Amino acid sequence: MNITVRQVCKQSYRAIASTLLSALFLFGSHASAERIKDLTSVEGVRSNQLVGYGLVVGLDGTGDQTNQTPFTTQSFQAMLKQFGITIPPGAKFQLKNVAAVAIHAELPAFAKPGQTIDITVSSIANAKSLRGGSLLLAPLRGLDGNVYAVAQGNLIVGGFGGEGRDGSKITVNVPSVGRIPGGAMVERAVATRFGGDDRIVFNLHTPDFTTAKRLADTINDMLGPEVAMPMDAASIAVRAPQNPAQRVEFLSLLENLTLTPGNSSAKIIINSRTGTIVVGQHVRVSPVAVTHGSLTVTVKEDVEASQPNAFGGGETVVVPNSRVEVVEENGPMFKFSPGPTLNDIVRAVNEVGAAPGDLMAILEALKQAGALKAEIVVI
Repeated sequence: MNITVRQVCKQSYRAIASTLLSALFLFGSHASAERIKDLTSVEGVRSNQLVGYGLVVGLDGTGDQTNQTPFTTQSFQAMLKQFGITIPPGAKFQLKNVAAVAIHAELPAFAKPGQTIDITVSSIANAKSLRGGSLLLAPLRGLDGNVYAVAQGNLIVGGFGGEGRDGSKITVNVPSVGRIPGGAMVERAVATRFGGDDRIVFNLHTPDFTTAKRLADTINDMLGPEVAMPMDAASIAVRAPQNPAQRVEFLSLLENLTLTPGNSSAKIIINSRTGTIVVGQHVRVSPVAVTHGSLTVTVKEDVEASQPNAFGGGETVVVPNSRVEVVEENGPMFKFSPGPTLNDIVRAVNEVGAAPGDLMAILEALKQAGALKAEIVVI
């Protein structure tokens, strides 16, 4: 097929839908193929972070200690002023059932006024628990300072705790953080770059030149040459109709096309805190012999009583007796043949019974020797 974008715009998209879907079936028959929508995101279609400040009331004595958190008292007084209630200057009071909280949420792309989003509420002072509390009306602002949603509702708190008079206490999970499903209502929509331009840009989640070329080739095979053009290792520009309805249908067809991504680079991921090691499929090792042993030094302290001759007039004393033992375990040597695969590496290491810490040392030594053809990433 050699269908240009101008021809596609003139004729109905439904006329070519059956042809495209038939091709999708053929592409999707390959087990290693992945959809474009799983590999990329559309430029300009993104979520936005919102944050706010508010008060949670109705707590059972687990709120802020207001003598240590003056901003909680100030916030409560400012709220009362909005209802015409003025507290005399110098008045002291404890608000054990009120807590100052920070609110954050994620505003999805294309969210419209009147829709609701989930919010997370977190204590910012010394409240012991937010269980049973209700969030009062609070604005949620974006990075530009504008209010995009307002939040209010009853909290769902998964954690709880208890405390005895003797000071003993127990806490399960985190009682100072809660959520309100659908707790914020959108008040303002965020403009997107989805429409108005003559092209759509797909951004790869994992930049790769091979994948970018294959994605562009897949689209061009369906719609004709030079419809899609890779811009770099992460972005592919596709000419698209400007009509919003046609663009949505056009994008729905493109994102379901499948392709085989390029192979990732050879990497070894090491988590030094947990001892987790992940070896990539394309890791290779040059011919090399490895031996790994361990040296164990043990120091033992024994106490003995020294009792002199009873007729010598001496005193019985306690003297230490130290013993130092050195045990060296000779690890067997194993050899990597030219170009071993991942299975060969794992099998060779398992045969010598190397622990994760020993395996880290072996991999680092192979890298320094220039025998390991991979990048080591320590997280």
